[in-house]
Amino acid sequence: MNVRTLCLSILHDGDATGYEIRRLSVEGECSYFVEASFGSIYPALARLESEGLVSSRLEQQDGKPTKKVYSITAAGRDAFVQELSAPLGEEMFRSPFLLFARFAHLLPQELVAARADEFLKARQERKRILEDAQKTTGMNASDAWVLNYGRAIMDVAEEYFRTHMDDLIKLGRAEPKKDAAE
Repeated sequence: MNVRTLCLSILHDGDATGYEIRRLSVEGECSYFVEASFGSIYPALARLESEGLVSSRLEQQDGKPTKKVYSITAAGRDAFVQELSAPLGEEMFRSPFLLFARFAHLLPQELVAARADEFLKARQERKRILEDAQKTTGMNASDAWVLNYGRAIMDVAEEYFRTHMDDLIKLGRAEPKKDAAE
């Protein structure tokens, strides 16, 4: 899936600005699908508009600059279904924490333990967000399936992490104990 398809997916659910598309792709429900920057969203929206798959309108705001709001067209809805019908690309999983863990042996155990604790707390917060999202009304069966899948993956990852967190911490360098007389 690419940024173009991500934009169409968000607009399929309702009108949005480029900023709103970015927010949904970073911290919203679409953050699990495709990574998208402003530098990729706005060119994708411009191409989609030139192809007649989205339209835009300017909306005045009190005390703020005019914003550009995008809407999906009927042709855009058709193109979105076609893109969903195409073969899926390979799944990508990126994790800054896994890079950190890969080199844990270079770092003090105390730091590894602190980062592991931060990571676990962040995962628990993301899981709580999914649980809260599932309580919202108006969710269709497909949305519920995706949320349940995400929660299941998070549960497995959290269980592994809890079971093996001490192993990761032990990989860190043991710092020599400071003598009380120093």
